[in-house]
Amino acid sequence: MTLDLIAKGQKLEIVHIPDSSIRAQAIRLGIYEGAKLVCSEKLPAGPVILQNRMQEIAIGRNLAKKIAVKSIA
Repeated sequence: MTLDLIAKGQKLEIVHIPDSSIRAQAIRLGIYEGAKLVCSEKLPAGPVILQNRMQEIAIGRNLAKKIAVKSIA
């Protein structure tokens, strides 16, 4: 499953970030393979907004289609 398919309010774990330069930037924001996050908002045809503790991060829809995730309870 990719990040763009996650529903609002769903908890997720990042499985794979394909591009090494994007992975390096994401790590600075607390998004890394194995990170557990919550989808706090999903704007129609817009970004997916992830919550990592008290921080919210918007991920563009095209980038979200490349990030592999799995849903967690």
